[in-house]
Amino acid sequence: MSNLASSHPQFDFKVWFNFLVPSLIGVLLFMTPVPMDGAMTIPIAVMAKAVQAHITSYADTLITLIICTTGVLSLIFKAFKPAVLMKSTILKHLFDVHWLWLVIRLFGMAFIILTVLSINNPDFKSTLPEFLIPLFDGITSGNTGGLVLKDLLPVLFSVFILAGLLLPLLLNFGLLELVGTLLTRVMRPLFGVPGRSAVDCATSWLGDGSVGILMTARQYEEKHYTQREAAIIGTTFSAVSITFCLVVLGQVGLEKLFAPFYLTVCLAGVVAALIVPRIPPLSFKKDIYIDGSQPDKHKERVPHGKNVFKHALHVALHKAKNSPGFAGTIKEGIHNALDMVFAVLPVVMAVGTFALVIAEYTPIFAYLGKPFIPFLELLQIPEAETAAQTIMVGFADMFIPSILAAGTIESDVTRFIIAAMSVTQLIYMSEVGALLLGSKIPVNIFELFVIFILRTLITLPVIALMAHWLVG
Repeated sequence: MSNLASSHPQFDFKVWFNFLVPSLIGVLLFMTPVPMDGAMTIPIAVMAKAVQAHITSYADTLITLIICTTGVLSLIFKAFKPAVLMKSTILKHLFDVHWLWLVIRLFGMAFIILTVLSINNPDFKSTLPEFLIPLFDGITSGNTGGLVLKDLLPVLFSVFILAGLLLPLLLNFGLLELVGTLLTRVMRPLFGVPGRSAVDCATSWLGDGSVGILMTARQYEEKHYTQREAAIIGTTFSAVSITFCLVVLGQVGLEKLFAPFYLTVCLAGVVAALIVPRIPPLSFKKDIYIDGSQPDKHKERVPHGKNVFKHALHVALHKAKNSPGFAGTIKEGIHNALDMVFAVLPVVMAVGTFALVIAEYTPIFAYLGKPFIPFLELLQIPEAETAAQTIMVGFADMFIPSILAAGTIESDVTRFIIAAMSVTQLIYMSEVGALLLGSKIPVNIFELFVIFILRTLITLPVIALMAHWLVG
């Protein structure tokens, strides 16, 4: 390190310490693979599971309180704008939201109250008018609101608390500047995004897609990504973790094919990442920052006469020199965690439950899947008609297609294709879609649906070809 230090004399030991120690801890927590229960994960995911296990007995109550508090305070802010509360920057940021988000938060509050009543007070249903009972059952069943409350929200709560507190280790001390400068020559021409987005992708791939989205949203708010870049990274590089791929493959009974399966997923994901950002709606996104300002076109250029690594290190050390320090990092981490918990959990409850109700109790996704039958037949996929019904339901939840395939489809080739498709479609409303909508990343639900369709059309031929070659 002495040679590197001597080549950057303007940075003293304190700056080097600020760069190396927090960044290395961040890499250890967010990007270092560790074995757990026979699969690979990352330390932050292990810690999140420990938190989840610790709060199991009161998770429902805690999450219900958070979502109801969000709904009530958002309504108070919007209706009355109390001067005392409006003076608090953080409270105003959390609860003074657009009418659309207020409505979504209130739906989230209503859904979680009904679900808790269904779980804790089974006799409550008998007090309802008869015509409301089917609606109540639809919202609160174990496959809709109950699934979101019991299986999804405790996981997200644990991840949000830890990721919110610890993400500044990755974001504030120069690591992203170092990686971004080194990888820009790869990421920019291939995918049209800065090199630092490779860290978002790696964090998702090794750990959890929700963490990748949270990283992207935070960097978008801090003007590291433009609107177009944030939309591309959020919908393209928040990849599904290796662990979840194992879960999906196990559901369809093809665990022995994990190596070819993951090769197929990676290949299809790269093809989609090359094509989807270059066509609408992502290609229509503006190259401006969150505040409307224009990016510096020369920001990523390596100065004449400098090699890439030395320039990358210089940029990283400059970031570390201007880091907020211990107190500032703690304050930012707490702000991040509160923002994630109060802003996103109600959206996931509302949007996730609504999407699962549609998937579970209406034929909408089955009808939407019918146009895919000729396409599947053209690709010589066995049991095409049954497979087509599972394709569109992935927009509601990533795991549902594999559940349906396991119970209805005999062909190994088709089950392999459905499992791979459910992973590479990437946009599903019970988590990723709701997280994107709950963030400030500039995408709406219609655009997410179009991106979901595009990813399906682009990745399906790749997956089918690989399945016929590797499985058939």
